[in-house]
Amino acid sequence: MTAVTQSRPVEGRSLWQDGLARLRRNRAAMASLVFLVLMALMCLVGPYLTGHGYDQVYRSYVKVGPSLSPYPKADAIAPAARDALKRARVDVGEPVEIIGDSVRIPVSSSRELDPRIVRYVDRVDIFSGARLEGVADDGRNGLIVADIERFTFLFGTDATGRDLLTRTLIAGRISLTIGLLATVVAIVIGVTYGAVSGYLGGRVDLVMMRVVDILYSLPFIFFVILLVVFFGRNFVLMFIAVGAVEWLDMARIVRGQTLSLKRQEFIQAAEALGVENVGILRRHIIPNLTGPVVIYMTLLVPRVILLESFLSFLGLGVQEPMTSWGVLISEGARDIEGNPTMLLFPAIFLTTTLFALNFIGDGLRDALDPKDR
Repeated sequence: MTAVTQSRPVEGRSLWQDGLARLRRNRAAMASLVFLVLMALMCLVGPYLTGHGYDQVYRSYVKVGPSLSPYPKADAIAPAARDALKRARVDVGEPVEIIGDSVRIPVSSSRELDPRIVRYVDRVDIFSGARLEGVADDGRNGLIVADIERFTFLFGTDATGRDLLTRTLIAGRISLTIGLLATVVAIVIGVTYGAVSGYLGGRVDLVMMRVVDILYSLPFIFFVILLVVFFGRNFVLMFIAVGAVEWLDMARIVRGQTLSLKRQEFIQAAEALGVENVGILRRHIIPNLTGPVVIYMTLLVPRVILLESFLSFLGLGVQEPMTSWGVLISEGARDIEGNPTMLLFPAIFLTTTLFALNFIGDGLRDALDPKDR
């Protein structure tokens, strides 16, 4: 008797599994996804590794250029020591010796040296731990010894002497956070509003869409200026202002998709079984809108980041000492002749992030498009 071999049933793939497989084959989208994750990690962890606070001011290093070697440069130490002691009413002798990470400054005065003159040296960012040594018997000649503080500014500093790398990474936190949070708010409001309007139809749909048209007619900048007047400039304001406007497009997109979905047989079957409108929206309409919503969300995030950057460029964004990419670009544009790197680095971060988000959106659109399956 011949044994009958039973083959295992072939496991099928869901639409989401098929879409994920198609997305993985899109090299541009996957490379952009990896880049975006690395960018987010840099902005999250990077400020703790730079060794500088985002609001820490170095008055001795205003608008210095990017450098892999630490500051101060060897030829700037002696002039900085002389400048620091100008107000101390002492004469700086020669030579000013630099031995390793310390400097030895010979000083003299027509009267007895006051040990408190070392404070003038400590006020300079280049030096620390200054002390008066080797004072002569008459007290008029001595030696000030101070430690040299070394700082590395990979992106240089801004117009007030703050580390540009740290501020660029902190700005990335703000811009990405506003982009993601405002997008989530726009998606939640837009999906709910559009699904209810499209499914109920009739007069309800007419009234709800006219409300959207009225909100479309309001100038966005005027709306933001009103919010600034009443609430001041802060992070929450940007989140509210952008999120309260960007849901309008989402509502129209979801409404159009809902109008086509509610004519499908499974929706009519649910209505025949007596399922309430809320249940149909929650279990059937909104889940079937996930594909277009996810695609639009990836395209909305860069749009929101651009809006925030535009508002910050106009001076309506976040307040100092906090910053965003738009604020840094605005500051760099004002000083582009004196220090072009102040504009270059934030612009590169913003541009590459926007490109990555758009590539991911294009990849999701191709992966989830049912016509391409």
